[in-house]
Amino acid sequence: MAAIVQIDNLVAAFDARGEPAGSPVFANLDLTIERGEFVTLVGPSGAGKSTLLRIIADLMPARDGTVHKTMQQSPQRRPIAMVFQEARLMPWRRVRDNVAFGLEGLRLDAAERNQRVDDVLRLVGLADFGDRWPYELSGGQRQRVGIARALAVDPDLLLMDEPFGALDAITRQTLQDELLRIWHETGKSVLFVTHDIDEAVYLGDRVLLLGGTPATITQSYDIAAGRPRRRDQEQITEAVTRVKRGLSQTFEGGAGI
Repeated sequence: MAAIVQIDNLVAAFDARGEPAGSPVFANLDLTIERGEFVTLVGPSGAGKSTLLRIIADLMPARDGTVHKTMQQSPQRRPIAMVFQEARLMPWRRVRDNVAFGLEGLRLDAAERNQRVDDVLRLVGLADFGDRWPYELSGGQRQRVGIARALAVDPDLLLMDEPFGALDAITRQTLQDELLRIWHETGKSVLFVTHDIDEAVYLGDRVLLLGGTPATITQSYDIAAGRPRRRDQEQITEAVTRVKRGLSQTFEGGAGI
């Protein structure tokens, strides 16, 4: 596989005004994401997981280091899309119009926009929900709309910042499986932030542990379990134990939860 993102010696630090100054959040951070790879990122609060996603997405600057992205550029798509813990749907827009929001500014005619929206709503299992309002949806359905909105722009890389963190356990597991199906069907690269180690291991080809002060990637765990997976299979439970042990060592080094 070829690298879609290559990060070298990345340093992030911000003062009260959001400028790249002050004590580093993380430093000397190196990361490679291969095309089509599903990478999960875990670590203590404050280690800079969300900050890393925002730097990759060009939503905030790094103080030092390089982020090289190998992605197809086109006026009809966006190379990177983000999904957040809250779906952030606009209550005055129906589901279709929320999904279409990211398409604004792209060089697509009305028929192409409608087709994109139809395709991604079908992909996330909401083909019949386009005319509903956000208040008519469950929490899991709202997150599906958020994922559809991200996929509609046809990104090479999907950045996901604890997208299932606010959901109940049953809905969370359902959406984990749905996400894996979507990933398999689309071939997108995914960088997925979570505090849930079981989730990180179940989803990821690799689990990265971000820790230390300033933080850096302290461990990378290859998940040998094949796909499709079962949550109770031996390779998954063993990997969960290894990652939990590594995270405990990070806490012992002085990091917060």
